Amino acid sequence: MTQKRSSAITQGFERTPHRALLKGTGVPQREMNKPFIGIASSFTDLIPGHTGMRDLERFIEKGVHTGGGYSFIFGIPGVCDGIAMGHRGMHYSLPTRELIADMVESIAEAHRLDGLVLLTNCDKITPGMLMAAARLDIPCIVVTAGPMMTGAGHEGRKFSFVTDTFEAMAKYKAGVIDEQELMACEDQACPTAGSCQGLFTANTMAILTETLGMSLVRCGTSLAVSSLKRRIAFASGERIVELVRQQITPRQIMTRAAFENAIRVDLALGGSSNTVLHLLSIAHEAGVDLPLEEFDRLGRETPQLASMNPGGKHFMEDLDTAGGVPGVLYQLRDLIKDNPTLTGPTVKEIVASVAAVDEEVIQPVNNPVRAEGGLAILAGNLAPLGSVVKQSGVSDQMMKFEGRARCFDSEEDAMAALMGGQVVAGDVVVIRYEGPKGGPGMREMLAPTATLMGLGLGDSVALITDGRFSGGTRGPCIGHISPEAAVGGPIALVAEGDRIRLDIPSRKLDLLVDDAELVRRRAAWQAPEAKIKTGWLARYAKVVTSANTGAICKA
Repeated sequence: MTQKRSSAITQGFERTPHRALLKGTGVPQREMNKPFIGIASSFTDLIPGHTGMRDLERFIEKGVHTGGGYSFIFGIPGVCDGIAMGHRGMHYSLPTRELIADMVESIAEAHRLDGLVLLTNCDKITPGMLMAAARLDIPCIVVTAGPMMTGAGHEGRKFSFVTDTFEAMAKYKAGVIDEQELMACEDQACPTAGSCQGLFTANTMAILTETLGMSLVRCGTSLAVSSLKRRIAFASGERIVELVRQQITPRQIMTRAAFENAIRVDLALGGSSNTVLHLLSIAHEAGVDLPLEEFDRLGRETPQLASMNPGGKHFMEDLDTAGGVPGVLYQLRDLIKDNPTLTGPTVKEIVASVAAVDEEVIQPVNNPVRAEGGLAILAGNLAPLGSVVKQSGVSDQMMKFEGRARCFDSEEDAMAALMGGQVVAGDVVVIRYEGPKGGPGMREMLAPTATLMGLGLGDSVALITDGRFSGGTRGPCIGHISPEAAVGGPIALVAEGDRIRLDIPSRKLDLLVDDAELVRRRAAWQAPEAKIKTGWLARYAKVVTSANTGAICKA
């Protein structure tokens, strides 16, 4: 092994003050020569997906010390998107991804840590950790804490977070369910620790982390409350010490082939649209050229093999028992590229080790759920730099749609119109000035999209935005429209009553207004005042880029 990074704080008489401080934390002299391993833990009492991490921290520590390293736990913050949803708090969610990457980088560099175990779970925390790993390019391994179990209801019904809270709220408003049933949903939707049960952003990113080769086999799908997760945590602690000794780093693992594999698995499962933002940003940090168009190229040749909640019938616990990520890779084996992983075996070797796959959950390529992958990239005069739709959650009758624009300059205004019965069949709800700069923070729109479904408008109303959606979103909802309204993108020029045409099979999103009128409107358009003018978000708005680049920050 080459000289350890930690030698800069442990070796030589010049480091007497440094060793004194380390001893002040309890580090014995005999441990000074061992690899120093940071455990970046996003434990918090605020997020169900993270409340069980104290237990996993213990098992990671045991693994590190068993492997011959010395561990140090440090804290990383997290935001629960579900709790932050629908109010000012959601402005902060996506920007925390950048803060998390910066904090991991800062601690690892300031303390010259030799390697990192990144303990994470929820939506922006996992990509933030991966961005840091790619940026630092020191030995790292990711432990995702795992999904929660579904709630158990009468007659075999399974309760889950999105359909039994956000959509139930709209059903109650519409009189479809009563207060007693609403309370039952509230009580049963989140029965254990863990990330929300369907293929929302947190679980999709956990799966893609494993697919990228950055976490151990089965880590992406094993349940938060399982003994397997503990064993994976222990093994990850052992493995990071070996990675330090062998100097295996993230950029050796997160290659272009790894990203293509991750996109294919995402498409095959019908994962969250947020993964487009996150894979682009991680690839940027890894120095991998990954244009937005790659998602669509791969999507046209990668079939959707699973019907996963929220748009389908299966949950994470079903996917795990069906074969997990190795099972998906096995079914995609003729499309997947070989690549090294932090586990040790290559991707193809992992595929070769698969003994059985439950094909009711992970269907074969010759009998797919859909011929194309779960995500599609749309362009047109309304989104010249692209937009994203989770087509796996769109009904056949809404794959092509034309409707009347109903324009709202904030999520709050759109929600008021929806709850007030002002949106009707045939409308296209336009929510703008909610992009990375305009929001700022590119808020998720789970409340409006779930309300559309709960009100029974999912097959008669479309929604488009320069903001983004929760992984729990289903229906004809198109996000990430680029350029965004705040920089004068065409979505800013849409007027009430304009006709908008959506054609997912043709990958088109068009505003049916002639070019001369659009030129006139552009000449009259003025950029609005910033919604937030102070604090971190004001600084974020000045450096964040468009959604089509992953909403990365550039100085």
